[in-house]
Order: sequence, then C-alpha cells, then structure tokens
Amino acid sequence: MTLQMKTKCEKCNAPLSPTDSAYICSYECTFCPHCTEEMKNICPNCGGTLVPRPTRETK
Repeated sequence: MTLQMKTKCEKCNAPLSPTDSAYICSYECTFCPHCTEEMKNICPNCGGTLVPRPTRETK
C-alpha cells in the first residue's frame, strides 16, 4: 500500500509537491507546515497527531 502524496494543504490549499515539507495524520490528511503549527499538530478531521510526511524524490 502506497502513501498518497496529496498536492495541496487541506486547510489553506497551498500547493505541496512530493519534495515539499508537509504533515500528515494516520488517515493521510495533509497540511502545510504553517497550518500544522496553527493547529498545534492536531488533525482537525480525526483529532490525530500530525507528523512529518516522508519526502519522495521526483524522477
């Protein structure tokens, strides 16, 4: 099962490339660093902890 690399922040719609810093919860909700900080690392959808998303090299 592959991690879905979403292309925008779910809160502010900022674009996120596979190599950008982003944060995800266990359900793969995805947020930019700025929104994650504002939400105190808590996902507004499930209440789970937001952790750094692994980066992926683009080919």
